[in-house]
Amino acid sequence: MSIEFQERPIDRHFASFICKQSDGEVSDLFRLVVSMASNSVAQGNICLNLADIAGQTIRLHGKEFMVPPFDVLLKLVKSASVVTAPGGPHRPLVLDAEGRFYLYRYWRDEHHLAMTLLQKAEMVTEALYDERLLNALERLFPDSADHRQREAAMVALQRRFCVISGGPGTGKTSTVVRILVLFLEQKGIGKQRIAMAAPTGKAAARLKQSVNDIRQTLNVSEDIKMAIPDDVLTIQRLLGTISGSTRFRHSAKNPLLYDIVIIDEASMVALPLMSALVEALKPTARLILLGDKDQLASVEAGAVLGDICSAGGESPASPLSASLVVLENNYRFQSGSGIAEISRAVNAGFEREALELLKSNPTGNLVWHSLPAPEELRNALERKVVEGYQDYCEAATPEEALERFDRFRLLCALRDGPYGVSGLNRMVEQILERKRLITTSNRYYRCRPVLVTVNDYSIGLFNGDTGIFFPDADKGGEMRVFFSTPDGGVRSISPERLPVHETAFAMTIHKSQGSEFDRVLIIFPPLSGELLTRELVYTGITRAKKSVEIWALEDVFCNAIRKKTERNSGLRDSMRWK
Repeated sequence: MSIEFQERPIDRHFASFICKQSDGEVSDLFRLVVSMASNSVAQGNICLNLADIAGQTIRLHGKEFMVPPFDVLLKLVKSASVVTAPGGPHRPLVLDAEGRFYLYRYWRDEHHLAMTLLQKAEMVTEALYDERLLNALERLFPDSADHRQREAAMVALQRRFCVISGGPGTGKTSTVVRILVLFLEQKGIGKQRIAMAAPTGKAAARLKQSVNDIRQTLNVSEDIKMAIPDDVLTIQRLLGTISGSTRFRHSAKNPLLYDIVIIDEASMVALPLMSALVEALKPTARLILLGDKDQLASVEAGAVLGDICSAGGESPASPLSASLVVLENNYRFQSGSGIAEISRAVNAGFEREALELLKSNPTGNLVWHSLPAPEELRNALERKVVEGYQDYCEAATPEEALERFDRFRLLCALRDGPYGVSGLNRMVEQILERKRLITTSNRYYRCRPVLVTVNDYSIGLFNGDTGIFFPDADKGGEMRVFFSTPDGGVRSISPERLPVHETAFAMTIHKSQGSEFDRVLIIFPPLSGELLTRELVYTGITRAKKSVEIWALEDVFCNAIRKKTERNSGLRDSMRWK
């Protein structure tokens, strides 16, 4: 079998730099393996599994490299002076006994995260099971049919580490707010410093709004309601960003002072950021992760939440397993809801059942449409686009526009090509302009939605934040870019200060993580390969609150559901109870 390696310039330069540090000559094969390790991180992996390339033929720039069998390859890599074993002398590359080949930074982050979380999972605190606590549990979790939420509360009270996983609508946020009430009632107001954070500004704003909505429904005193934190930060802001640096103000040397730290949308958090967060916690701090283990993993390296849940599931009697709770009852969708049913079918890998649900449309909120040919796509999309975005384009204020923009979204799997983000955004602009809903005479046009694609700590905008161009009535109609804020308001910046961004009528499913829309239309391209996976389909579908429409070819859709994402990582093995 042969592998066509798509080497990036940065991979080549990195491999050359590393090889120059080596004592003595290094082979072209070793240089290639280092380049592939660099490239593997860019594909979302933590490491390169040497077993995956052993015995293969690698093609690069017209040249073929015959990779030896695994044991021979292991010895070749291990013999290089720039390679060390876990726990060995500091070197730029790490090779473990299973043949996982790491860039040192990623091995360090993985090792530190695994060790720290295992230690926290083993730290059990005594919860006082008195009548006061039992009454509070009954008052806050009265639904005896959902014992998992009460179980999550007990885990959070007893342990320094708790993971609450569940799909959309299973009550993760509601559960954690009630857990905070338990802490406040048991420990006393002002006795626990609490922080809440999320990976993106959009996710932070959603969490803040949810917490405020849930607060009003609680059967607790006004003092307790007021003591529930109403500030939600991005993880980067929580850690304290340093302009021009990838480091943070808070670390092991300058830890966060919080006693309880809650992270929402944890599936979106990449390994380096999760490691930095855990490192910055004081030893006695409690960490509560909320997320959906079945969603797409982070865009950057790692599948941290999935690996943690897998490791816990494989060792039922372990402290880590005792720290995990999976919520299953769905409160957003009624029993038999189409979105709930298709989500379950996709998650289980039942591709034919998922397809049948879409085609039979039993509840009216699922729609299947065979993928149009590229030349027919614009005509097929026109009615859907106008229906989806007309109200948004006719909004009178930026606040109204931001609210209406989340009612509909066009989601896709690719960036390029006729079914990708770039082409679809141009197509949507042309359709809306032809209907006189927008005017694109310049790039700063009214109601142009934008997605920030890089972090800009200096102005507090981060990769994944969405905003809209809209005239600012308070500035004489000057065009500004408006963003939602975690407190439910809006902020605006000058277009000239906007970080790198792209138009966002259409967005990739990856970029849609942490967001919810009333209706989504998902377009899957006519592809086979590693890109279309079960997690991608599931994540796209679960962005919708009211209806889902999917345009695809049947075999492509079914193949995607059969294909489960696997990211190379040693985190699951490192956290497995031994």
